[in-house]
Amino acid sequence: MRVVLAPDSFKGSLSAAEAADAMRAGVLAACPDADVVCIPMADGGEGTAEALRTVLGGEKHTVEVTGPNGRPRSAEFVLVGRTAVLDSASACGLTLLSRKERDIMTATTAGVGDLIQAARAAGASRIIVGLGGSGTNDGGAGMLMRLGARIEDAGGHPVGWGPAGLAHARRVVLPDLPHGLIEVACDVDNPLLGPSGASAMFGPQKGARARDVVRLESILAHLASLLDAARGADVAALTTAQCGCDEAAGLASLGADQPSLADIPGAGAAGGMGMAFVALGARLRPGVQVVAETLGLADAIAGADLVMTGEGRIDAQTLRGKTPAGVADLARTAGVPVIAIGGTVSDVAQLADHFSAIVSATPRGMDERAAIRGAATYLRVATARAVRDAACR
Repeated sequence: MRVVLAPDSFKGSLSAAEAADAMRAGVLAACPDADVVCIPMADGGEGTAEALRTVLGGEKHTVEVTGPNGRPRSAEFVLVGRTAVLDSASACGLTLLSRKERDIMTATTAGVGDLIQAARAAGASRIIVGLGGSGTNDGGAGMLMRLGARIEDAGGHPVGWGPAGLAHARRVVLPDLPHGLIEVACDVDNPLLGPSGASAMFGPQKGARARDVVRLESILAHLASLLDAARGADVAALTTAQCGCDEAAGLASLGADQPSLADIPGAGAAGGMGMAFVALGARLRPGVQVVAETLGLADAIAGADLVMTGEGRIDAQTLRGKTPAGVADLARTAGVPVIAIGGTVSDVAQLADHFSAIVSATPRGMDERAAIRGAATYLRVATARAVRDAACR
């Protein structure tokens, strides 16, 4: 029996590699003779760089960057040959801030720009940016400025950090970066604006109150219009390229006569940083696809008897570009059954068509802290049970 294990991290408890190790132990407990292939995964969110380094190797670089609160902090990128991989969350992640430190109106993505510049200085000619887990909502403005963009107020002066600074922006001049330098692995497909956009969907978890969301929405819409103006006639070409289809179909899919960078799926990722990367000419791709291709997951799945994936939470959001859904797509294409294991599981009816089985690793009624402390054990036991059940079908 050949089993491919391709989990994401179980946030707060296990890295993707640790989750794969626990699942491997569970598979072998149920089927000692199994041929087990472990490919720790990520979807562009936190842990993407480490997941790739675990499989591909490479050198980890630690540099000083501007943190989300404007203070210096350390962040990392991985260099494999001339390809650098970095997590935006390493420089502007929500977990870098205590609840008392969270101020969404001034939080900045400048550190992501610092990381990209450091990677270029180290010799990278291709940079994969894992985009997710941010504590920011500045539309990527800080990142753009660190890469050489000018975002100016009415007097021609640089604006301050965060949405509070962007409210005074009147002009954007974008930098000229090498074509194909940046590839963005995006963990969500949300647009910039609207009920599923950056501010409404993700702002509250970053500390935004209801009145903040309204203001943030207005500020990001304003930034989008400035970026559209900065790109000029290129906007239609850029939006079409992100849709991956011909111009007519691309514009139709955006549902607008005047396409905007704000409309691109994924523009709302990481507090709108997705839009900023598109403005730079980068292509947004589902992070799980980027990681899967880089690690050769499809080849590993070919000929397997069973695929198992998972992450900390399996729910309706899983279908919006998360690792388990991406792994399931590859498994279905190969005609291989796939089982998803989550630390917590909900919305099973919405997910049932995508997986052969969905399993909760946490014993019913268990306290969350206790579940986190025993995560490896519970994941191992759940995996063994799922393999035995699959063998009995």
